[in-house]
Amino acid sequence: MRSRGILFGFFTVLVFACNVKPQPIEYGSDGCHFCSMTIVDRQHAAQMVTEKGKTFKFDAVECMMNHLKEIDQGTVALFLVNDYSEPGELIDAKKATYLISEGIPSPMGEFLTAFGNDADAKNAKEGNGGDLYSWDELLNRFKP
Repeated sequence: MRSRGILFGFFTVLVFACNVKPQPIEYGSDGCHFCSMTIVDRQHAAQMVTEKGKTFKFDAVECMMNHLKEIDQGTVALFLVNDYSEPGELIDAKKATYLISEGIPSPMGEFLTAFGNDADAKNAKEGNGGDLYSWDELLNRFKP
């Protein structure tokens, strides 16, 4: 009976240890995994979560994109970015539309901004200029 309890406890810890979900970004105190800057910008932060549940937080989408050059992307379960139109709101990075425009500065100077919907991205482009990208196009742009 005791061995069943130990086995149950082991599997319970294992299941909760591999919980694949985003963690809240503590703006003003969390540091960027790539550049070590404190994450303060609620419109440009990003996060990825591995298949094992480990989270990596970034102060800008460009930091996450540059970090991807150093890892096996197949180990990542979730790619998340802040929606510029909804500050602090993490959205699926693969479904976002990206704008690179010098009219909208980002923390690391790449002028890269994510939007949750195409209409907001197109409106931002009209007002600020620049180029729109999908997730796959952004991956190609940041290839090593």
